[in-house]
Amino acid sequence: MTTVKIQGMSCQHCAAAVQKVVQELGATMVQVDVARGEARFEGKVDQEALRRAMAAQGYEVLA
Repeated sequence: MTTVKIQGMSCQHCAAAVQKVVQELGATMVQVDVARGEARFEGKVDQEALRRAMAAQGYEVLA
């Protein structure tokens, strides 16, 4: 399971948006925790593509 820190999430709508983006990049079993500011997922996701996709949605991938 891969865990990435995501800055800018504040509600369940944010979590749903992040989950959708990560799934579109090929991940499975996506779990988003707004309180912890992170997304966990299985599968191989290109980190640069993830950063760009999150930035397009208004979020920043920190790690």
